[in-house]
Amino acid sequence: MTSRLNPYLSFDGNAREAVEFYRTVLGGELKVNTFGEFGAPEPAIKDLVMHGQLDTEQGYTLMVSDTPPGMEYKPGTNITVSLSGDDGDLLRGYWEALSAGAQISVPLEKQMWGDEFGQLTDRFGVPWMVNIGG
Repeated sequence: MTSRLNPYLSFDGNAREAVEFYRTVLGGELKVNTFGEFGAPEPAIKDLVMHGQLDTEQGYTLMVSDTPPGMEYKPGTNITVSLSGDDGDLLRGYWEALSAGAQISVPLEKQMWGDEFGQLTDRFGVPWMVNIGG
């Protein structure tokens, strides 16, 4: 897989409804996984979207998730720039460069779904996430 850059939208419990709507607008193939599918035992979040991805025939990619309890959901700031792919050296280099002066909220490390993942807000206030496929 090549690396990609795309928007990642966060929602307050209605990510599935939103991404299904965007599919009616943009078309494409939709994949949705819940927190429960990845082993989260909490009943309050097991059916929430941990990751949804819409890929369209035009080459657009839109990713979505529900904001789990304990994390801030604030409309207007619920969009993140996502860098993802399987070229670990390239993506780790982007992570290192973006980390300069950044506030790191999730260190770049292996996650329960098997990928390396990290999340930060760069020195300009732009939130980023980096996911390196396992």
